[in-house]
Amino acid sequence: MKLNYKINLKLTQESGQTSQAPWKLIGDEYCGLSLINEIPILLKVSQNSLDYLETNYETVNNNQNINEKMICDEIAKIYDLNFDLNKFYKFLSKDEKLKPTIKFCNGLRLFLGQNNFESIISSISSANNSIIRWTKSIDTISSKWGKGYDFPSGTFYTFPIPKILSNVYEDEIAESEAYNKEMIEDCINNLKACGLGYRASYVKKSSEIFASKLNPLDIKYMKYDEAFETLIKIPGVGSKVADCILLYGYGFMEAFPSDIWIKRIISHLYFDGEDIKVEKVREFGMEKFKKYAGYTQLYLFHYARKSGLMSKLKPKNK
Repeated sequence: MKLNYKINLKLTQESGQTSQAPWKLIGDEYCGLSLINEIPILLKVSQNSLDYLETNYETVNNNQNINEKMICDEIAKIYDLNFDLNKFYKFLSKDEKLKPTIKFCNGLRLFLGQNNFESIISSISSANNSIIRWTKSIDTISSKWGKGYDFPSGTFYTFPIPKILSNVYEDEIAESEAYNKEMIEDCINNLKACGLGYRASYVKKSSEIFASKLNPLDIKYMKYDEAFETLIKIPGVGSKVADCILLYGYGFMEAFPSDIWIKRIISHLYFDGEDIKVEKVREFGMEKFKKYAGYTQLYLFHYARKSGLMSKLKPKNK
């Protein structure tokens, strides 16, 4: 099956979006587990040129209740293929400060979360963390407590539901006390053992909230402001993480995730290097870029990270 949309698949997969861990690369195909009508499907996507994707899939036990349209629709949703990049590039080209990002990030799209709860935990896990570390943590959580499905290409795991993750021990001490284990090093079935560090506490507490008080699906049907205010009440979720969840997990395009790096980029481009507050940067981005705020942030961050601009913006040691 071919999908004739502009996308740079490799760039999109490796851009560090916190919706989910990157899909597993097998040969030239990115492979990710999806549940379509509760049927486990292994989606397989490759790119033969910048102009189109080739997609294939595997099912468990040759399930016949899936058709090509369902697969194409799912791929289009995950990679945001219905977003008009050409219109977005026209928007960027009107601003000389944004124009350089077009060539540098050409074909970069949102990599939208399939599982809202996974996107929440992924974003919490990514705070002050490297892409390699948080994605490894998410993969480990899935393999330990998710449900595994065997495909011809291998075993792939779903992300555990809130109820399951809420019952996982936070760290090796809690696990040791529960099982009367004397050797701490034997305690590996806990959140901290997944490489979460201090974020293990946040993951534990947020899982308890989503298991008992708040359905992750409810956020999908809220207006942006209500969704934002709901999320920042969750342990481990500040303004930046909330906007990451809303943008990459739920597709709220008006979100403008802002941290120290985005602050430096925006300050350099629009405020002559002035030391402005992160909250002001967030407000500025949402107001100036409006419906393209999320995509603009994605392009600016990737451009700055890979072009060398970000290194130039680091404060010099005195």
